[in-house]
Amino acid sequence: MTTRRLFLGLMTSTVLLAGCATGPSLQEAPPIVFVHGNGDSAALWQTTIWRFESNGWPANRLHAIDVPYPLARDDDSKPQAGRSSTAENMAYLSAAVDQVRRATGASQVVLVGNSRGGNAIRNYIRNGGGDKTVSQAILGGTPNHGVWAIKGFNEGNEFSGTGPFLTGLNAPKGPNGDEVTPGVKWLTIRSDNNDKYAQPDGLWIGAKGKPTNVTFEGPALKGATNVVIPRVDHRETAFSQAAFGAMYTFITGHAPRTLAIVPEAAPVLGGKVTGLGVQSSDPASGDFSNNLPLAGAQLAVYATDPATGERIGAAVLSQTIAADGLWGPFKAQAGVPYEFVISAPGYATTHIYRSPFPRSSRIVDMHPERLKAGDQGAGSVVTLTRPRGYFDAVRDKISFDGQTPPPGVPPAGVAGVSSSTLKTAPAGIRAITAEFNGERITGRTWPAAGNNAVVLELTN
Repeated sequence: MTTRRLFLGLMTSTVLLAGCATGPSLQEAPPIVFVHGNGDSAALWQTTIWRFESNGWPANRLHAIDVPYPLARDDDSKPQAGRSSTAENMAYLSAAVDQVRRATGASQVVLVGNSRGGNAIRNYIRNGGGDKTVSQAILGGTPNHGVWAIKGFNEGNEFSGTGPFLTGLNAPKGPNGDEVTPGVKWLTIRSDNNDKYAQPDGLWIGAKGKPTNVTFEGPALKGATNVVIPRVDHRETAFSQAAFGAMYTFITGHAPRTLAIVPEAAPVLGGKVTGLGVQSSDPASGDFSNNLPLAGAQLAVYATDPATGERIGAAVLSQTIAADGLWGPFKAQAGVPYEFVISAPGYATTHIYRSPFPRSSRIVDMHPERLKAGDQGAGSVVTLTRPRGYFDAVRDKISFDGQTPPPGVPPAGVAGVSSSTLKTAPAGIRAITAEFNGERITGRTWPAAGNNAVVLELTN
């Protein structure tokens, strides 16, 4: 087992090495398929894709998939409404790989997964023929030895280290007893100690004080190249700048020219509008993401004043979402922040504020929210969300409507919270601002009494 540790000097070393590096040509760049984690969507790969593009990777060779019903079953062997099994996840990935290979003419692809996405990748390579169609597999924060490994405790779940799914994947292979399937080059990326799902204590599985029998090294695999990035959280093992540097170097054999996102003059945006629950049209069926199209939803996009969040003029895009759920294309202005307003029966009118988009993206995916019982008594319900990472009050500089740390974010300990919600007093519509490590978003406090929800969505 090869183990490498990436210290904070990674940024400097990458810049120094980049002087002799060149971006891959279309013929040299293998197609990459990105696989999101439990309950997530393709949109989380946006910044990673931008970084690959900024280093010359052709956009048509970068594909992020959206798994329908992305949450894992409580027991993998038992059907559960709104949840997917390991077999279903693998079948979806297999079909996506076949589609990408047909579209590009490539015989093999690179697979990159975060968390549960790594489970699907390992399963496909081990049991679905992926050992022939995959050249390299990269797993960021995948709980390869379980989130817990407790005999007799929920072993039917795919995240049980002692259950049949992971013990089957981890069974020794070859003369060295490797845990990885031969024929594919493997990379794992993990945190030193800040991954909420690789902890010796059961706090993050609702069992504080109970040993999980999992260590910080849980995501590492025998037979893989195993990289450690200090202080990154569970999602940042895949979506951070440092994780991109490790991925790119592993795939190409040299450091990227840049870890930054190189801006475009005229970004073109598009994506998918999805719903919530088992059935998007039924509020009683749940409020979890389903990655299914929300046909008939109305989308309006407004340019906003970065200081006040107020709209600048009329909507720059108005669209009724069709059966495929897709919206766009929309030609954005560089440096301009936008408000995306989604309305649909059974949902709150949801105002999503984003900071300016530096590059084009086909995966600006979003969904409307539902207000909870009692929320309409608040002036406004505003959520600050960080899809590509968690809030670390010790490491990060965070402010939400002047509150540091934001509500619900622990002042210390392992980073494990990715959103914070404020309920403002009924005092009219005003500006509300959030800042995170230099990214600043200002929205407006639309009234909950009018069935409005507000989301400030961070890019970084």
